[in-house]
Amino acid sequence: MENIKIEINIQYCSPEELPMEDQELIDKAIKATDNSYSKYSHFCVGAAIRLSDGRIVIGANQENAAFPSGLCAERSAIFAAQSQYPELAINTLCIAAKNTNGLVPRPVSPCGACRQVILEIEDRYKKPVRILLYGTEVVYVVNSVKDLMPLSFAETDMYQ
Repeated sequence: MENIKIEINIQYCSPEELPMEDQELIDKAIKATDNSYSKYSHFCVGAAIRLSDGRIVIGANQENAAFPSGLCAERSAIFAAQSQYPELAINTLCIAAKNTNGLVPRPVSPCGACRQVILEIEDRYKKPVRILLYGTEVVYVVNSVKDLMPLSFAETDMYQ
């Protein structure tokens, strides 16, 4: 038996170190947390997407008493963007979250279902989606969802 060593490279910085267009996306994601319907968890997540033409689309998590019927902020934003602008690739996705104490200090990462949807977007447009994971103390900058799920399953895996 042999081992495979998998390494990922994730940058981190303070929000102020990012370019202005990334700071704008962070602000939109933070504002999107106000659109969250999180009556049960009280964990508000906002997402903001910059499309290839510079347009920004937001999303927020939407909960439901039947928990599987809710939707994460990331997928909410992605599906809104794809419904309205299917011809435009997603350049950057930013995620921000707050709880009853306010904005979280450490970034939150997309769930597995959201990661799979982001992977499909990367495959669809043949380009990586840059991901900004915002926390008040630090921002993680991820160059592709494949860095968050290196052993991923995509369409090409079905036809090898």
